Amino acid sequence: MNSLDMAGHLIRRLHQQSTQVFTQRTQAAGYDLTPVQFAALDAIQAQPDTDQATVAELIAYDRATIGGVIDRLEQKGWVKRIVSERDRRARELSLSPEGARIHAALLPIVQELQNEILGPLSEAERTAFLDLASRAVRA
Repeated sequence: MNSLDMAGHLIRRLHQQSTQVFTQRTQAAGYDLTPVQFAALDAIQAQPDTDQATVAELIAYDRATIGGVIDRLEQKGWVKRIVSERDRRARELSLSPEGARIHAALLPIVQELQNEILGPLSEAERTAFLDLASRAVRA
């Protein structure tokens, strides 16, 4: 098998293409954020008052570096971080009103760009691809 046809290489290339489409579409809409920052916003929106470690787990991101992602979101004024009443060592995260507005504005853009990422595939192929990719990730 040619190494350029191996799963790892193809997944890396698809990730590059996905990131490029995400960046182009969100910047064209006037937003400056990375796919990981959007994933963190989305996780915090879905589970407000959660801690950084849980956000890292939800988005499958490294716990050691999620702090920098959250720092940047907090600096943008999109995330609020408060000391947990349950565990004084933990910080609970929630979206600020501006963060909630940004998330609501970005969600349809991100949903729409998914079609562009898998553009060459038919609807049936997209469904099959997503099913197979989900199964591989969960394994």
